[in-house]
Amino acid sequence: MTTLKTSTVPSTVGIMGFLDKAKDLLGQHDEQVDQALEHGGELAKDRFAGHDAHIDGAVDRAQEMTGAGDTVPDNPPPPPPPAP
Repeated sequence: MTTLKTSTVPSTVGIMGFLDKAKDLLGQHDEQVDQALEHGGELAKDRFAGHDAHIDGAVDRAQEMTGAGDTVPDNPPPPPPPAP
């Protein structure tokens, strides 16, 4: 009886290819990723009250790592003044 030996270690090439594809998708959809991180941060603040500063810092760092960085402004710019 012949026993086939299979490796339990995943292929590094396959994992790296997957990670490269994931990075490309994150870069292409940076705004949506940043919005999702922002939403997740708000949910975390509700769950872990009193840790708002830590959560905000983690969200900011995560947004900086995805694509071009933080695309969701903390404070949206004020509306333009009305025309005279």
